[in-house]
Amino acid sequence: MFKRILIANRGEIALRIIRACKELGVETVAVFSEADRGAAYLNLADQAVCIGPAKSADSYLKIDRIISACEVGGAEAVHPGYGFLSENAHFADVCRSCNYEFIGPTSEAMSLVGDKNSARAIAQQTGVPRVPGSDGLIESEGEALKFARQVGFPVLIKATAGGGGRGMRVAADAEQLKTALQQAAAEAQNAFGNGAVYLEKFIECPRHVEVQIIADNHGNTVHLWERDCSMQRRHQKLIEESPAPNLKQSTRKAMCEAAAKLVKAAKYTNAGTIEFLVDKDENFYFIEMNARIQVEHPVTELVTGIDLIKTQLRVAAGEPLPFKQSDIHQSGWAIECRINAEDPEHHFRPCPGKIEQLIIPGGFGVRFDSHVHAGYTVSPVYDSMVGKLLVHQQTRQEAIAGMLRCLAELKVEGIKTSVPLQRRILEHPDFQSGKVDTGFIERTVL
Repeated sequence: MFKRILIANRGEIALRIIRACKELGVETVAVFSEADRGAAYLNLADQAVCIGPAKSADSYLKIDRIISACEVGGAEAVHPGYGFLSENAHFADVCRSCNYEFIGPTSEAMSLVGDKNSARAIAQQTGVPRVPGSDGLIESEGEALKFARQVGFPVLIKATAGGGGRGMRVAADAEQLKTALQQAAAEAQNAFGNGAVYLEKFIECPRHVEVQIIADNHGNTVHLWERDCSMQRRHQKLIEESPAPNLKQSTRKAMCEAAAKLVKAAKYTNAGTIEFLVDKDENFYFIEMNARIQVEHPVTELVTGIDLIKTQLRVAAGEPLPFKQSDIHQSGWAIECRINAEDPEHHFRPCPGKIEQLIIPGGFGVRFDSHVHAGYTVSPVYDSMVGKLLVHQQTRQEAIAGMLRCLAELKVEGIKTSVPLQRRILEHPDFQSGKVDTGFIERTVL
């Protein structure tokens, strides 16, 4: 095991990694920008190094400064967390070329699965179902129109790089397709430096179900079952749960096995997530892979009892997985609400500011992953997530009841949060009966 690692991230995930390292006896070096100077979680690291101004492009995305912090802090490895440089293959290469192990996949595997077009090619080669799509990148409006007429409108334009819904547009007819192509390419170029796009048949009212996997360097690959992430607004997840409700066990098993098969074909190691769309007939289609730990990983931890961050560290240190596929079961039901500093009543306007009072709910099966505290100022510079509230109970009904109780107890005074919307979602009869899809929020509670 490593003696000391550097955490190339901030906030909630940085604290989560610090805590896992402490339990493993691993020392930590935390990096921070001027905007995060004085953050309480930095005191829990063995060392904290400032890497630049508030703007992420001048701090958390500065590879040379992170490598310098590794040298200053005496780190042996780098954990990228999620976001920022976590899926940057060049960063992984630089870390390893400077003799700092990157706690994640190889740069080759990351590049392969991180590009949606090449990932779809692997899915096709391995027989994993995928949404009917263009054979490659779309080079012209004529090519796009030809594909759209073949599969039928509506179609989905998707950027081959990046994620989070950027570079993604739906076109219902030929006129919309022309405009949407230009918009998607421009947005992708601006966000990811890569304006390439491809087309897929648009699946109406799908569920978004993802499979957590982890693989070691000894040829062992396992899945940790699935999470339903259908509660989204503009492709941003608000509520996640595991198991996925109203999903046949045969579908669940086939989807998870397909995910593991794809990961093996890509020669991928460490933690990752395979994302699928599931239609009303429970046909599932691969859409993309995230080559990193995800925000919602605690949902999987609660139902499997496996600490994913510790497992990431052990795998990166060269240890084999301490469990087999037959050892991994889903126990009970877990739900996560992402508590964001935003105002759902006013078009989800960001609400940075000082948290005057914070009352965190507790009780049986309750977990709150967050770095904030009373007196903490939510910065306008970074992601608006304040924390992740999780409830784990024996049944879905008990988990929903527990989450509603916790959302009522949670007090984040001084800023607006997503809590009122999440309460409306959980109280809705369709959600309670498991009738969920990615259009649920816009259709029922907004």
